[in-house]
Amino acid sequence: MRDVKQVIVMRKDINMRRGKEIAQGCHASITFLTRQLQSNKSSVKVSDAAREWIESNFAKICVRVDSEAELLEIKAKAECAGLEVHLVTDSGLTEFNGVPTMTCLAIGPDYSDKINPITGHLKLY
Repeated sequence: MRDVKQVIVMRKDINMRRGKEIAQGCHASITFLTRQLQSNKSSVKVSDAAREWIESNFAKICVRVDSEAELLEIKAKAECAGLEVHLVTDSGLTEFNGVPTMTCLAIGPDYSDKINPITGHLKLY
């Protein structure tokens, strides 16, 4: 079996409170399922890799970037590689002075050998 994981890419430059970081990472992680439920109403259709992830250990790796531009660059590369990507934009109601702010994104779940070329160079968060 190939290794399967999900990678959460978090912005470090916006100095979120720890609880906010955790909440944003959770939003990113679960979005791949909630979007399926929203569009299919009663069923979830996931890739073979996502099914393996769900049925195994839910491996998640959290890495960091230092700017919105870097976050968007990673997003674009992952999308070009055919990976599922979900970007989280916080509403700004509790932080960021009321300004909606891109905080993080989730890549996958998918096979590690597909994700690593995109995120393998990033530092762990």
